Amino acid sequence: MSTKSRERSGQLFTKILYTELIPALGCTEPIAVALAASKAGEVLGRLPEKVELQCSGNIIKNVKGVIVPNSGGRTGLEIATAMGFASGRSEKGLEVLEGLTAEHLKIAVNLVERDVIRVKVAVGEETLYVRVRARAEADEVEVILKKAHNHIASIKKNGILLYEDAPVATISIEPDKSVLSMATILDFARTVEFSRYPKLTRVLEQQIKWNTAISDEGLKGHWGAEVGKTILQSSRPEDTAARATARAAAGSDARMNGCSLPVVINSGSGNQGMTVSLPVIEYARDLNASQDALYRALIVSNLTSIYQKSYIGRLSAFCGAVSAAAGAGAGIAFLKGMDDATIGMIVTNTIATIGGMVCDGAKRSCAAKIAMAVETALMGIRMAEQGHTFNFGEGIVGEDVDGTIRNIGRMAKDGMRETDIEILHIMTDD
Repeated sequence: MSTKSRERSGQLFTKILYTELIPALGCTEPIAVALAASKAGEVLGRLPEKVELQCSGNIIKNVKGVIVPNSGGRTGLEIATAMGFASGRSEKGLEVLEGLTAEHLKIAVNLVERDVIRVKVAVGEETLYVRVRARAEADEVEVILKKAHNHIASIKKNGILLYEDAPVATISIEPDKSVLSMATILDFARTVEFSRYPKLTRVLEQQIKWNTAISDEGLKGHWGAEVGKTILQSSRPEDTAARATARAAAGSDARMNGCSLPVVINSGSGNQGMTVSLPVIEYARDLNASQDALYRALIVSNLTSIYQKSYIGRLSAFCGAVSAAAGAGAGIAFLKGMDDATIGMIVTNTIATIGGMVCDGAKRSCAAKIAMAVETALMGIRMAEQGHTFNFGEGIVGEDVDGTIRNIGRMAKDGMRETDIEILHIMTDD
């Protein structure tokens, strides 16, 4: 790659990482709802008397079973919406529910108990879509959030458009990800000069610090089904693979069950943010890797997951733990000094094995799915170390790792669309 091409790619890659690796408190779907409600409440200027919430099926699916932070163990769209109105701090983005008090919760519970909030499925909208329409006396406010969990697309008050993100519908809020391939990702990770991108090291350090902290809490406390603790308690202390798997699962144990610690997400998901990072961090400790080496490995793991999700989309019936675990496998292999071809084999081995795992919403079992995905990635590493991979034409395996990633994206985005709809019907007893 030429110097100019490498410079252009470096700027794009860092922009992608800055956009995707952002802080969030709580599962991002209920937080997106709370964020939209918080903005609606601010524009309305008071608590609502009536609220109509419309959400895409994927939002509904991912809010149904997960505990909302600072809600006293409550779940559901109504409490997430009500807490957003009680918060009134939309400037905090995906940390909108951070630091809420008992008084905030009292206000939110009162809104729910008075049956102020009515929920509807948004038909014909994209997979990530939230519309909050709030009324108080003669005023009505409408806030639409779509495309990304923290992206307010439009605001109206009394029918007057106050804000719209772009006058042309084709304008994207995300950086161009067409530059991504396994070769370009690995080249960037090996050659990036951190002195030129000081923000990048701060973002990666925040991912290390925050995601490790919630994993520690998951291993220490009693959260959910305690998948991470179970793995650790049944394995030998020297088993790095078990520790890496337990670390990722424990973070999800805590996060899916209302822990109020923030994480750095990946592709709009806290579970994916933890899965791409915590196994890599654990292996870096075991290998006594330098800070520089860990940063570069995290670049590989994060971008590899983002690359796969660029084909799949932010929300689908495809479990994002799979793409994240494949990214983690690539990052661990990079730490171990494996070459590009071997790293590609690991990604192929992982997604070709467990690429059919479905997402049936955010909840306690996400921790177990993460554990299974990470274990598969680690098996993929062991296979690749022996020179074994799955071959072109075997199921969804493509002509190379990039072809396999495109194939899995096609299956997840297009092929699993009906699966997604049926899962929602099952979850809503429809």
